[in-house]
Amino acid sequence: MTNEYHFITRWRVRATVEEVFDLISNPLDFPRWWPSVYLTTEMIEPPNERGAGRRIRYHTKGWLPYTIRWEATTLEFNRPTSLALRATGDFDGRGIWTIRQDGEFADATYDWKLTADKPLLRRLSFLFKPAFAANHRWAMARGRESLELELARRHANTEEERSRIPAPGLNHTSGVWLGLGILLVVLALIAVLWLL
Repeated sequence: MTNEYHFITRWRVRATVEEVFDLISNPLDFPRWWPSVYLTTEMIEPPNERGAGRRIRYHTKGWLPYTIRWEATTLEFNRPTSLALRATGDFDGRGIWTIRQDGEFADATYDWKLTADKPLLRRLSFLFKPAFAANHRWAMARGRESLELELARRHANTEEERSRIPAPGLNHTSGVWLGLGILLVVLALIAVLWLL
């Protein structure tokens, strides 16, 4: 189906698996350290004693001119090496984080498989799937950058060192330029098809 997506994202950061796991397993803190994508997060249901069962409501944005509202339920919580979740809302799917230590680096992989159910995404996936995929890659690249900044803050020895680390970037993309570009491409395609 054209509205099905499967993304594999890999982050390699100078950190321990415990540090990376602590950050990615605490979505209530995402708007602080990953604000370019996570506008708000809200706990709906707390986790059980094993860390699973937690439900979080998200409001997220990429660089395209739309936002996504969705919920995630933690299915597996294996500190500090893996985390699995089930997503519902504007898209439906599952995400699996795996983290491995490689010397002084942590290698984090996110396997994200979903079906876009938001009407805009579902109806236009056949045409704009590459743009939607690029939007996801952009969001995950901002996540890696923001994670590295947060790790640098945590590794800083003094408040002065911490103050020199820039804050993560906010999302100032309105998507207007992209929307206009897409509209021009669609109009050009219609014109070409009409002339044939």
